[in-house]
Amino acid sequence: MDTLSYKTISANTKTVDKQWVLLDADSVPLGRLASVVAIHIRGKHKTNYTPHVDCGDNVIVINAGKVILSGNKWKQKQYIRHTGYPGGQRSLNAKQLKAKGPERLIENAVRGMLPKNKLGATLFGNLKVFAGSEHSHEGQKPKTINIKEHI
Repeated sequence: MDTLSYKTISANTKTVDKQWVLLDADSVPLGRLASVVAIHIRGKHKTNYTPHVDCGDNVIVINAGKVILSGNKWKQKQYIRHTGYPGGQRSLNAKQLKAKGPERLIENAVRGMLPKNKLGATLFGNLKVFAGSEHSHEGQKPKTINIKEHI
């Protein structure tokens, strides 16, 4: 046999089929939700997954304010940032971060699961998080995914 009977297909921006997906974060553990969201944003659930291409879906997460953390994580989990100035390290616990904006909890968890490069920044733009049950992307007709089946 001189030639291969199959070819490896590599997706590119023209051949990617991007969908809109809706996930409900009501009473779902934060880490479990973030891992499912990261897989869908990255496109790893698709058969034509290509690591260097944005072949994932656009993900809408609703009810971000109702996400749960186990144990004492509301008080003990720290979110640390730096202002860029000497002595500028600031930290918030999960309860304080939720009070500032419950969307930030999910955004931080998902951002940590994406690649730390330009592709990761592009992929992060495909995530839309809303604190309540209403969202502004009804026109895209998102497909609802039951998160309980994936965790």
